[in-house]
Amino acid sequence: MSDTPAPDTEDLILGPVLRRVEDGRATVWVEAARPGTVEIRAGDSTASEGTFTAHGHHYGFVLLEGLPPKASTPYSVYLNGEKVWPPVGYNYPPPVIRTRPDEAPVRVLFGSCRESSPLHTADRLPPDALDAYAVRLAAAFDSAGQPPDEWPDLLMLLGDQVYADEVSPTMKRYLDARERGPNAPETQVADFHEYTQLYVDSWTDPDIRWLLSTVPSVMIFDDHEIIDDWNISGAWRHDIAREPWWATRISAGLASYWVYQHLGNLRPDELAGDPVLAAVRASPQDASAVLDAFGRDADARTVPYRWSYAFDLGRTRIVVLDNRAGRQLSEGKRSMLAPEVWDWFDKQVEGDYDHLLVGASLPWLMPPAVHHVEAASERFAESPRPRVRRYAEKMRRAVDLEHWAAFHDAFDALTGVLKRVADRPDGPATVNVLSGDVHHSYVARAELGTRSPVYQLTCSPVHNKLPGFMKPAMRFAWSRFAALMGRGVARAAGLARPDFRWTRLAGPVYLNAISEVYMDGRHARVRIEGTKPDKRLQQEAELTLS
Repeated sequence: MSDTPAPDTEDLILGPVLRRVEDGRATVWVEAARPGTVEIRAGDSTASEGTFTAHGHHYGFVLLEGLPPKASTPYSVYLNGEKVWPPVGYNYPPPVIRTRPDEAPVRVLFGSCRESSPLHTADRLPPDALDAYAVRLAAAFDSAGQPPDEWPDLLMLLGDQVYADEVSPTMKRYLDARERGPNAPETQVADFHEYTQLYVDSWTDPDIRWLLSTVPSVMIFDDHEIIDDWNISGAWRHDIAREPWWATRISAGLASYWVYQHLGNLRPDELAGDPVLAAVRASPQDASAVLDAFGRDADARTVPYRWSYAFDLGRTRIVVLDNRAGRQLSEGKRSMLAPEVWDWFDKQVEGDYDHLLVGASLPWLMPPAVHHVEAASERFAESPRPRVRRYAEKMRRAVDLEHWAAFHDAFDALTGVLKRVADRPDGPATVNVLSGDVHHSYVARAELGTRSPVYQLTCSPVHNKLPGFMKPAMRFAWSRFAALMGRGVARAAGLARPDFRWTRLAGPVYLNAISEVYMDGRHARVRIEGTKPDKRLQQEAELTLS
């Protein structure tokens, strides 16, 4: 093997992306320009894996083992024996894999809703919070290339990592220049190849590329990875299926999500048991048909596949829920999660740990006024009167009435799980639901009367914006008067008052933002930081959780 000092960075289209780091093992993902063998070298640890190909794109996913404990180890990427990352003259600290001490505090960054950064688009949005965080973190490395002590253990991206239905100016130019089918939606992606360009548009930003190479990450989709209102109702699924481009779109959307995001969510010891990875590795020269079929089957649910996942980080239990693809949408049986996922979730929250973080792209606790209206919308949409049903369905889609409150039984079920965990005599010090989606950030506490506090922590957007007219509307939605009005709508729908209240403790913050949950033993706190016009982060709120 050659140790060529001048890498051809064109051989690496995307990555390296550092995904899971656990027990001296790490997974690293890349997209290469050509097929071959991807090798990761980190100190004395070396591992390699052949690429797999889908629709002419080549991917490497390497499990590295034997990393030194309690250390930060720089690593390099090789393709067919040639060094391809980091490049000569790299202006960032070298990517490192950090194996954390079990007893160390846990730091989890989280946020959602990130359009591609201004490097690749017209600068039409406020500064990118993740970009700003990356710049600050890179500057904190010491002269020897070692990261600072206050280093994030995990970046949790909670949905809308790419926008398939609201493409950037760069992507719009790309689509305009490409020969597309007659039925392709003009300003939306339509197939697997176009999905790959969304990630190129978003992940080749140099600051983001460096951050993803050196901070472990997990991800979950929300609607814009597929399309706005994805799986909002059974009627919506019926209507969208009539679009001539939809079958290709949903298959490509789920297949590409598995490749670019979900594969890296798997724990190292889960890789051998994943049926999709096994099928892909059985057809490495061309896994296109395997992934296309998987995308179709996953949407039709002819073959069950669980997108939700769980793991421990020190003494913190993390459970990330899919509240989009697996929804149950039959009238009278609507739920955010399939029955088998509820059973799985119940098992994951058992055990001995200090803090529970439940990641869900959609907030569990919304402004009370919004909660009441969403709950009422579900009831009206199931009215025996056709006119009421039609109007309720139209409103549901027009104003995105699709959060946990709009799935009443699921809201109650999630509340029950969280309350049970928080009321255990030997339970965790805090129970937290981490979410995004709503384009403003806040902290709310559920008044459940439990031994341990239960919080909703919402951070959104990372790089987007809430329309100006929505800011006063959201402030009003948090008011007592708005809650009374919303409660009146819910009462008209025949709904009882929720059996607990929740109180907003911080926010709403309308800046592009990134949040951090810090846990040290039984102590926990949360911080929300927003971007200012000079592209620097500024603390907007910090609260002690326990």
